[in-house]
Amino acid sequence: MNQPGIDLTAASTPMMKQYLSIKREHPDAILFFRMGDFYEMFLEDAVLAADILKITLTSREKNKEKAVPMCGIPYHAAEGYLTRLLKAGHKVAICEQVEDPGKARGLVKREVVRIVTPGTAMEESLLDAREPSYLASIYRTKEGVGLSLVDASTGDFRAAQWTGPDAVLRLDVVMAQFAPREVLFPENAHGLEPFGDGPDRDVHLTKVEGFRFFPEAGEEALKNLFGVHTLAGFGLEGLRLATGAAGAALWYLQKVYGDRLGHLRPIRVIRSEDWLVLDGNTLKNLEILSSQPHGLRQGSLLYQMDRTVTAQGARLLKEFVVRPLKNAEAINDRLNLVQELVENPLLRGSIRERLRKVSDLERIVSRVGSGIAVPRDLGALRRTLREVPAIRGLLAELDSDMGDGILQELDEKPELLEFLQSSLSDELPAGLKAGGIIRKGFSAELDEIRSLAGDGRKFISDLEKREKERTGIASLKVGFNRVFGYYIEVTHAHRDMVPEGYTRKQTLVNAERFVTQELREVEERILHADESIAALEKLLFEEICSRVIASSSPLQGVAGALASADCYTSLAELAHTSGYARPEILEDDMAGRLSISDGRHPVLEMLETGKSFVPNSAYLDRVDNRLLIITGPNMAGKSTFMRQVALIVIMAQIGSFVPAGDALISPVDRIFTRVGASDILSRGLSTFMVEMVETAEILNNATPDSLVILDEIGRGTSTFDGISIAWAVAEYLLSGERNGCRTMFATHYHELTELALTCDGVRNYNVAIQEWGERLVFLRHVQEGAADRSYGIQVARLAGLPDEVVERSREILKNLEKTAIDTTGRPRPVAGDVELDATMASPVDSESQMPLFDGHEGELIKELREIDLEEMTPLEAMNFLAAMKKRHV
Repeated sequence: MNQPGIDLTAASTPMMKQYLSIKREHPDAILFFRMGDFYEMFLEDAVLAADILKITLTSREKNKEKAVPMCGIPYHAAEGYLTRLLKAGHKVAICEQVEDPGKARGLVKREVVRIVTPGTAMEESLLDAREPSYLASIYRTKEGVGLSLVDASTGDFRAAQWTGPDAVLRLDVVMAQFAPREVLFPENAHGLEPFGDGPDRDVHLTKVEGFRFFPEAGEEALKNLFGVHTLAGFGLEGLRLATGAAGAALWYLQKVYGDRLGHLRPIRVIRSEDWLVLDGNTLKNLEILSSQPHGLRQGSLLYQMDRTVTAQGARLLKEFVVRPLKNAEAINDRLNLVQELVENPLLRGSIRERLRKVSDLERIVSRVGSGIAVPRDLGALRRTLREVPAIRGLLAELDSDMGDGILQELDEKPELLEFLQSSLSDELPAGLKAGGIIRKGFSAELDEIRSLAGDGRKFISDLEKREKERTGIASLKVGFNRVFGYYIEVTHAHRDMVPEGYTRKQTLVNAERFVTQELREVEERILHADESIAALEKLLFEEICSRVIASSSPLQGVAGALASADCYTSLAELAHTSGYARPEILEDDMAGRLSISDGRHPVLEMLETGKSFVPNSAYLDRVDNRLLIITGPNMAGKSTFMRQVALIVIMAQIGSFVPAGDALISPVDRIFTRVGASDILSRGLSTFMVEMVETAEILNNATPDSLVILDEIGRGTSTFDGISIAWAVAEYLLSGERNGCRTMFATHYHELTELALTCDGVRNYNVAIQEWGERLVFLRHVQEGAADRSYGIQVARLAGLPDEVVERSREILKNLEKTAIDTTGRPRPVAGDVELDATMASPVDSESQMPLFDGHEGELIKELREIDLEEMTPLEAMNFLAAMKKRHV
């Protein structure tokens, strides 16, 4: 608390003592300290907040050399500033005046009434309506990793546990999918990083006392929350680390919201084996959630697929996208419903039109349950329940089993709707203080008080007319302000006409203000009635909220059903408007077929480029088409082709129609991608090292059911090293436990096309081009066969390299292709035609080399002696060695 350069003797006033006392209770949060119409911040909080919010930093006791920094924001505009602090990763403790300053004796009493953190915020203004907002809790020990995820804004509560050497990698996958805004981990974790070796993420990290993660404490807390004697029914039995993580998350939420957590849903265990696994690299490389390089939602697969009309539907669709299904039967169930909606456009349109009128029921129920709801939340709930019967009627026309499942969850709740309609006014205010929440006729006591207040106000409005007539002062008026209450105002010009019974209350520059005994009595009655109305309306509002909380579980079911209806009608709308086809999902397909006819990239085909997208077909299986080697120039479309295959597989396993003529999909368990070049300097990883780390993860974790996308393996090192690594990687994916793994491998190492001659299951493809003199025309068509070269210099010319650089490149290439070499045996990029002379030795000087063998003759040695190394190209040498290996090894 003690910041260098600040004289805390300046904080010796009663108000600053109060501030410091409250701040000590919340040392890790920025304290919003209510003073009148402003939230003030002091000391280091002020310095930090002023920088983030770009507001003026001032100070108390300005005349002192070491003054106390301070800054402030208007309380009525606090939400905008609060959002910016949360995005910057800071917690905020909001300290309010909890008694009327006008009635306080001495210092106004203040208390922290609310704590807001990045992972626990529920207010609509602090959240992205179409994105979930998860708080993660990670408990990592030598045994493994426990994880809990809670979205307090919707009540979603999950947990997971992993053991074994890949535990942290599996954690990393789930963290990338759920993208939490805040992460809890034990402060006594002994240096164990909460994310293992995963990439850096923009989340707020919060250290918590280690004992908060004790499994025993977590078990008791969860039992108390859900009112059960055992956690076995939730699937948590034996998952000690997951239970500990969930207990810590629950404690943290209770710290923020107290016991108002009844909206949390029964905890669910995350089982990764149920889903197609998409890790962080794959989500990024395939631009599933955001486009590169700026991380924008626009341009992503999710952006292209999203046709939802509700916030809860958008959030559910995102989960569909990051966690596609793996079970063929479950996928086909989804596709059946989507197909039915595609084939019934009028029904689909009617459902979507009704869904547009519903509100974010998930988050409304959570705000009501946590005690932070406002009157308009209940109005939105009422409006949503009004639409449910019509939506039920429309969904009842569907024949699919999944449609029936949605219908069963869609409880109309007629009793609750009737109660809300009878208790709430038609037009509801934004906050409680504005009044007018409760409908006339709902509470006799409230109606009586309102009548008294109304009579008093009518008296006030009539008083001005009567007094003008009685006094003859035409300019007389009756007014009110918060400081002096009601008054009768008379200008100085008519001061002599003021009658007896008027008592002077205030003198202005041009007028005098008076009060009468009658006016005092009416004022007291009105003000007392207003206070009584506000207090009673608040009490009645809380009673209404209690009725809603009692129905929170079925209401969450309604919210889930509305989200599902929105999701599936969105997928059907996408299929209809984009001309997509239903994929055929194969069950128990031993061949592992993946056949796509006339496939298109779902995002790129929608871009306004002025050109039609060229479709391409692809076929892979576990037998003869396990590895596709794809060659061709840069910019020809190799990466687009591979990525569109992966995206079509993902869309199919989501349960979506796909951009293709037709598609036959045997579900995959995981999609791996190794794409592009990047470094992670903060962790000391070079571009090539990152490439190798990502490749190692693929080789160590791919299964026969996986789909692997490799784009340019080995380009970050020397040519021969790179070719060797790329060749070995390809062979490894074709062998052993990974046998059957379907792989697409784009490369400029044309030597790899020889794999088709030496390994079973390899096929060569290339992207067609047309040469017109010095120009290249990219045809974007993928065809069988290998490309003969990469046309790199032509592509460099298209990029705008100076002509002299392009021409010099041609010279160097010409000499390299002639195998011009220097005295060390290295290629010599000299200008012009070069004749080999006595100074140019062959690449291998047998006189200067140590003998490769010990002198024992044999058939292998004879073959080696007979070859002419000087006339052999590297490719011929590799073919020769491969043939020798088959004969002699």
